[in-house]
Amino acid sequence: MTELFVYPIARCIAGVDEVGRGPLVGAVVTAAVILDPLRPICGLADSKKLSEKRRLALYDEIQDKALAWSLGRAEAVEIDRLNIFHATLLAMQRAIQGLSLAPDYVLIDGNRCPVLPMPSLAVVKGDNLVAEISAASIMAKVSRDREMAELDLEFPGYGFAQHKGYPTAYHLEKLALLGATVHHRRSFGPVKRVLGL
Repeated sequence: MTELFVYPIARCIAGVDEVGRGPLVGAVVTAAVILDPLRPICGLADSKKLSEKRRLALYDEIQDKALAWSLGRAEAVEIDRLNIFHATLLAMQRAIQGLSLAPDYVLIDGNRCPVLPMPSLAVVKGDNLVAEISAASIMAKVSRDREMAELDLEFPGYGFAQHKGYPTAYHLEKLALLGATVHHRRSFGPVKRVLGL
């Protein structure tokens, strides 16, 4: 991966990214990763641009080589209460708080940072530019995809393992036919309409 981002002067940098802002079901999942400069990981990139096989291999390598990593989440009920934007910031705070090693600088994918006890910087398209954010995007994506596969077993018929909760035509059809599960986000338009809210 070509590093295009100029790092701030810091000893310990965490990268943060999220997965699951757009789906109609499940949590928004975030990850925070502190990479080990002495154990570089080749091939890091935005998780959406990697094959599933490559993501899984990198997930294992990040777990093995990172100095620290942590997941954060905000559940569907929190998304409904706070809205997706504020729930995502909360999940990011939780991921950073969960790190076993406290970073002295945090780089976050996107254009807004949550309130943190250390300096932070939002990096637009950071999952393409910053290795730590790319690693975080992979950890979050693999983790959330696994949750959707488990939800698919619990609620067969919705196709969660395939569409990961996004509002595909198939998902919308099954939502109308089967109704909303307890994991659906009731504040999102298609779910709200099915529930008559």
